[in-house]
Amino acid sequence: MTDFFNDLLFLFQRLTWLSVIDILLVTLIFFVLLYLLRDTQAMVLLRGILFLAVLVALLTSLVNLPAFSWLLRTTLPALLFAIPVIFAPEIRRTLERIGRAESLLPTQGRQRQEEIQNTVQIIVTAAARLAGRSHGALIVLQRLDNLEEYITTGVRMDSRLTPELLLQVFYPNTPLHDGAAIIVDGRLAAAACVMPLSSSGILNSSPERQMGLRHRAALGISETSDAVVVVVSEETGSISVAHAGRMIRHLDSERLTNILLAFYRPAHTPASLLRQIAPYFFRKEEES
Repeated sequence: MTDFFNDLLFLFQRLTWLSVIDILLVTLIFFVLLYLLRDTQAMVLLRGILFLAVLVALLTSLVNLPAFSWLLRTTLPALLFAIPVIFAPEIRRTLERIGRAESLLPTQGRQRQEEIQNTVQIIVTAAARLAGRSHGALIVLQRLDNLEEYITTGVRMDSRLTPELLLQVFYPNTPLHDGAAIIVDGRLAAAACVMPLSSSGILNSSPERQMGLRHRAALGISETSDAVVVVVSEETGSISVAHAGRMIRHLDSERLTNILLAFYRPAHTPASLLRQIAPYFFRKEEES
């Protein structure tokens, strides 16, 4: 015990401000990586890799295994090259998020304030009426990332957006009912569009089982782009919003309006945006 305290004291005596900054930078990098990989299949793979690394370290340090140690030294370079291949989707998603960092900067000039509020009000009205009728809906709002590749999978409309139009699009058993409606610059660009399905574990860990393909598609497009997605459940009539790979559920009209204005209008600094949406995340957890 005395030797342990002496070694600890020796480490603290050699600690400098540069060493502290160095440790904080490494900690920050690991924190950002783990935060970006949360609720993804990569987190499961990462746990497996860490477990194997600890097991191998214990075997090579406690037991003399020359052949096993040689095998590890030989295969380690190949494993390092294999990591980018295994985590290719997560690396691509992380680089896309870094590239979309400018979306947090003020952009009042890109779209008129009145047009944004009008678009949000139309969507909120349509979502409330769809929820009251238990009609499922998937509405995608394009922001900075271009969604042309998904628009081409549906039926082009380029129509003036109204609540009645959205009600007609998502009326059950109509040709445009299945798929997503994509809104670009306050207009309905296309309907019946095919969205990528999410592979994250958010929906699998949810206590509710009413979330199906619509919710997976909403999370999927929010993971691959900066779009804001409104989902109306056909089974329960509940309204949800997906953005940046996260989902806020059980929303009423007032909360839906505030969240859409916060996400769809990127005119906030990161700190103010976090303060604005934090109560909705906490309220969501209490209701779940």
